[in-house]
Amino acid sequence: MEIKKTAMAGTLESSDCMVTVEPGQGGIDLDLNSVVIRQFGAQIRKVIFETLERLEVTEGRITVVDKGALDCTIKARVECAVFRSAGAVESIPWGGAVQ
Repeated sequence: MEIKKTAMAGTLESSDCMVTVEPGQGGIDLDLNSVVIRQFGAQIRKVIFETLERLEVTEGRITVVDKGALDCTIKARVECAVFRSAGAVESIPWGGAVQ
């Protein structure tokens, strides 16, 4: 899936995260800011990259501001931002690429 325009998903409330995706050049550029980065930074990055891989996103600038979100919330926010960026409003592959 191609990131075509800047899109956001999520909030800056406690236990949530704000994900912004933008078109990029040559790979994934991740900017992660988290209140729990020392404890869970590696896991947060893993969830983000696995989600992007499942959605077949190969390039883009991804900014995540995490306020202690669970893995499922991070995944949902990344998916939502990517789908918004790609202009997908119908035929979202629930149960397919989205797992």
